[in-house]
Amino acid sequence: MTTTTPGPRALHAAVGTARTRVEGREKVTGAARYAGEIPFADLAHGWLVLSTVTRGRIVSIDTAPVLAMPGVLTVLHHGNAPRLHTDYVGMLGTPPDPAAAVFQGDRVPFAGWPVALVVAGTPEQAREAAEALVVTYKQEPHTTVLTTGDPVAYAAAGHMPAETGKGDLEAELAASAVVLDEEYTTPEEQHSMMEPHAATATWDGGRLEVVDSNQGAGWVRSELAALFSLDASSVRVRSEHIGGGFGSKGLRAHQVSAVMAATALQRPVRVVMTRRQTFSLAGYRSPTVQRVRLGADPDGRLRALEHRSLNQTSTVYEFVEPSAGVARVLYDAGAHHTANRVVRLDVPSPTWMRAPGEAPGSFAIEAALDELAERAGVDPVELRLRNEPGAGPVSGLPFSTNNLAACLREGARRFGWADRDPRPGLRRDGRWLLGTGMASASFGAGAMPSTALVTAEADGSYTVRIAAADIGTGARTALTLIAADALETTPERVRVRIGDSDFGPAMIAGGSMGTRSWAWAITEAASELLERLAAAPDIPPEGITVRSDSTAALSALAQKERHSFGAQFAEVAVDTATGEVRVRRMLGIFAAGRIVNPLTARNQLVGGMTWGISMALHEEAVRDRNTGRHYSPDLAGYHVATHADVPDIEADWVDDHEPDDPVGIKGVGEIGIVGAAAAVANAVWHATGVRHRNLPIRPDRILTTPAAPDGGAADA
Repeated sequence: MTTTTPGPRALHAAVGTARTRVEGREKVTGAARYAGEIPFADLAHGWLVLSTVTRGRIVSIDTAPVLAMPGVLTVLHHGNAPRLHTDYVGMLGTPPDPAAAVFQGDRVPFAGWPVALVVAGTPEQAREAAEALVVTYKQEPHTTVLTTGDPVAYAAAGHMPAETGKGDLEAELAASAVVLDEEYTTPEEQHSMMEPHAATATWDGGRLEVVDSNQGAGWVRSELAALFSLDASSVRVRSEHIGGGFGSKGLRAHQVSAVMAATALQRPVRVVMTRRQTFSLAGYRSPTVQRVRLGADPDGRLRALEHRSLNQTSTVYEFVEPSAGVARVLYDAGAHHTANRVVRLDVPSPTWMRAPGEAPGSFAIEAALDELAERAGVDPVELRLRNEPGAGPVSGLPFSTNNLAACLREGARRFGWADRDPRPGLRRDGRWLLGTGMASASFGAGAMPSTALVTAEADGSYTVRIAAADIGTGARTALTLIAADALETTPERVRVRIGDSDFGPAMIAGGSMGTRSWAWAITEAASELLERLAAAPDIPPEGITVRSDSTAALSALAQKERHSFGAQFAEVAVDTATGEVRVRRMLGIFAAGRIVNPLTARNQLVGGMTWGISMALHEEAVRDRNTGRHYSPDLAGYHVATHADVPDIEADWVDDHEPDDPVGIKGVGEIGIVGAAAAVANAVWHATGVRHRNLPIRPDRILTTPAAPDGGAADA
């Protein structure tokens, strides 16, 4: 019996100290392998074949010539693929997207629908054969354009109520001294993570093993087990290093087709999506059409608020982009109405994308608030302070904490907002018109049940095992700091292992709930382990392991409105001769709970703000309405912000401890993008006197909208 006791107790808290990533050396030296790089013996390669028509049926697939090509092992399609079990509700409360449950019929519901998988000995052979495969279709008419007032649009709930309402909206609008009624649009946006989707499937002793790039190993395991009618214990999914996800890396066609091929060939099969394939198979942020109606007293206090949002979904799967949801948190009014609606089109299924709902919704509501401030003659910061709710505007529940006012005041102070002349179109720097704008931000701070295993090792160190996912956020490092504090030791004596479904159920990396959910489980396990060690300090060679499950603790939480908040400030320069818009500086101040690791938290916030700049000025995936396919579905044609677009960007936070969380965490992954696009758009108005209600604010839109005379406001 070994009698080694745990390592020395920490003299200072690890949480709150800036730490470089624990896996940083492996990543910069190339030792950290991603899903498409891990070697397997006898590995075969699959290449997806996607439909070239937008709507119709498959008439025939001529496989014989392809099967005769060098290295080709098989071609899977709807005529020979196994039948999948799709009548189930997955971990996130939704059925599987039929685009992931591949090869189950001859129907083609959108351009880029998976119609076959060609498997060969090398990727080059698979690609050549896939490009040679002849598929004949019967085409049908299609509709791919989202339009205002589509008669077949309907109210849809998604993960929140479809509609909310209180008070007499029309009466309050009629009684208002200041009224706004405007429409705002956002385009289709793509995730564009650095690492494409990749998965390798193999059978090992009767157990399915999948090495994948995903946002939740347990999530993908449960989906695969359900689809293939397998016991969950006979499926293992591993995803140790992920090169970005942003919401897109769940169950997709590549994992399912890889499992099909590995089963058919009884050898490992890897399927990697190309960048172009991700545009149709990996999900995207739906375009939105949003109508905002506001009514206020002369001092800007809201009497009426209506926010209605419309997004598209596919004809085979319903996904709601809940853009009206952010208005249910930020502002109250006597009459308060919101609605999310969808319309089914012949397009791929949209999906979760960083701050789903809040990112496009905040553009509409925060641009509308800025317009209301202008019409009421009230400073935009002051207008928001006057309309801060005392409780949830829709739910009526108390806020756990709401430090939006602190963010607004601190941001205004540091940005120099008090020196701003509210009149637009007055400041110049040579050929550039200068302007400043701001916006508020909010994102939910939830937690979901998770399990964790914590082991006290005989050498005095600790090992934490949890099926978490680090998609580039620094979660592995944050959990190391959290575990160190919970175990009363130093981070150097803690090893955190993640990304393995065998570690037990755990929340996915999404909804800014990952670190908070995982930390809850880790702290519970650590607390019980310390109690056991205090009672019996002798540690056997195999160590002492405690397993936790946070379900009961989370179920006991009182109902409250729990959110992160923020204030975004931007200064832009606009060249009216060329239409160029440059963001000169940007500041975000956030109330996002206790900050676990300032280094990676600031990285996340700045990353979100950068994406907001990209959303405001660059990003737009455009479809040809005649073919239903994208123009330039790649990173050359789909423009994103680069370093040259972000010369001076700063993120910071105010004190904001979440009282009901064992560590005080809320979440930082998504709040950084919320409101950022609106702040930039509002700054463009202040520079030019022109309101741009349609994103992105491209140079051609600047050039084709003349400024109003006498410094007044014009509309784009």
